[in-house]
Amino acid sequence: MANPWAGEVALVIDGERHVLKLTLGALAELEAGLETGTLIELVERFEGGAFSTRDVLALIVAGLRGGGWQGQPADLLAAEIEGGPLGAARAAAELLARAFAMPERA
Repeated sequence: MANPWAGEVALVIDGERHVLKLTLGALAELEAGLETGTLIELVERFEGGAFSTRDVLALIVAGLRGGGWQGQPADLLAAEIEGGPLGAARAAAELLARAFAMPERA
């Protein structure tokens, strides 16, 4: 089960449940792989609804890596993601939101 308080998001890919998390290493890899802009600009694109499918895929791959996945981005090109492109976009947006959310004080 994904722990939202730890920044985790669950996503079913090819019938297998994965836990995605944007660790510092995964974020560094994501930023290095962005063709344009910074992580802040990526967040702004998601907030404004101006993200691309490349943004979604990059976030999913980074989250999978942060969750321990050893695959390659090409492994996802023919993968069946539960919820389709919209489900993938929701998971990507949720990953960003959880990675940069301030913890609530008790």
